[in-house]
Amino acid sequence: MSFMKKDIHPKFKEITASCACGNTFTTGSVLDSIRVEICSACHPFFTGKQKLVDTLGRIDRFITKYAHSPKPTTKKKK
Repeated sequence: MSFMKKDIHPKFKEITASCACGNTFTTGSVLDSIRVEICSACHPFFTGKQKLVDTLGRIDRFITKYAHSPKPTTKKKK
């Protein structure tokens, strides 16, 4: 006796996924196509290149604002 319904699952097929950087790779999916913004070929963790986008000098303002701030002191709990 089988209690499972037949023909309710989508078909799993091999597709080509593409990245915004132009890299393509083959993977399996129930979708017809996959487009991603970032992949292992362009991600900073895998490439070792980190890109910082400094909008309107926010990083520089943060560094100068908190560069001379006093360091927090820790009190021992009794």
